[in-house]
Amino acid sequence: MAAALGLIEAIGLTTAVTSLDAAAKAADITLVGCEKVIGAGQAISVTIHIAGEVAAVKAAVDAGVSAGSKVGKILAHHVLPRPHEELEQLIEAFRRNLKGKGNSENK
Repeated sequence: MAAALGLIEAIGLTTAVTSLDAAAKAADITLVGCEKVIGAGQAISVTIHIAGEVAAVKAAVDAGVSAGSKVGKILAHHVLPRPHEELEQLIEAFRRNLKGKGNSENK
């Protein structure tokens, strides 16, 4: 498992993609999931889940929040350094969900 999990919750897909782009360019991280929630902040929010080494995830989240804030609204962000072992199951579920979405589009 990666040493940290980072979360960025943005209003709208454009803001989320902008945040993810900046995060990926800022540090060596991996996108492990994304989630759409209807009704967050009276809009549609997209939360991106990234993983990697603690310092990389912190830098990526900071860069993602900064870039996303320039084009839209960031509702929340957080870094979990060295998450509990049981969170590995959640992270793996994020990965499976993300892979499943990608596979279904190709069929």
